[in-house]
Amino acid sequence: MSAYIVSTISISDPDTYKNYTAKTPPLVAKHGGKFLARGGEVQTLEGDAFNDRMVIIEFPTQQALQDWYNDPDYQEAIEIRQSASTGRVLCVEGC
Repeated sequence: MSAYIVSTISISDPDTYKNYTAKTPPLVAKHGGKFLARGGEVQTLEGDAFNDRMVIIEFPTQQALQDWYNDPDYQEAIEIRQSASTGRVLCVEGC
């Protein structure tokens, strides 16, 4: 069953954040993931206006997602992301 990462990110240092976004695609692909949305325009249909960055990544299984997240190379990338932004990273199982 597929599993998804849904991230909402507020970027405080765009230049440093670009270092994170450069490292992420090969690591996602290494674990069988694919980006479904990556910073595109978001329209708020209900609730408070959303003005941050949203990323949605699909992985073939929950294990593949966990392997990606725990990959030492991705753990290094997380440090870059966290130094340049704040946000929420969620994992949800598909149906």
